Amino acid sequence: MTGAVCAQAPAKAVDKAAKAAGKAADKTATKAADKAADKAGALIDINRATPAELKSIPGIGDAYSAAIVKGRPYANKTQLKSKGVVPDGVYEKIKDKIIAKQ
Repeated sequence: MTGAVCAQAPAKAVDKAAKAAGKAADKTATKAADKAADKAGALIDINRATPAELKSIPGIGDAYSAAIVKGRPYANKTQLKSKGVVPDGVYEKIKDKIIAKQ
């Protein structure tokens, strides 16, 4: 019987190691998801954002990001519409993701 007990001990050690690795992976995935949520929740300042940061907003591509940069500074985010930088439909999609800081 000692042979059977010895054979089980390494298997239990492997199981424990696998569970520990799984928990570590879960924590890493959770941290990554939290960072993504924080990033997604952060407002992008249309007066300071780089074109790449502006393009991270759904609905904003190369042309709109270039137009936003060219039209700076903005006193408020609604000037994207009033100055004709983006159409109303695009503005409605992005208005909750942007801010115009002074």
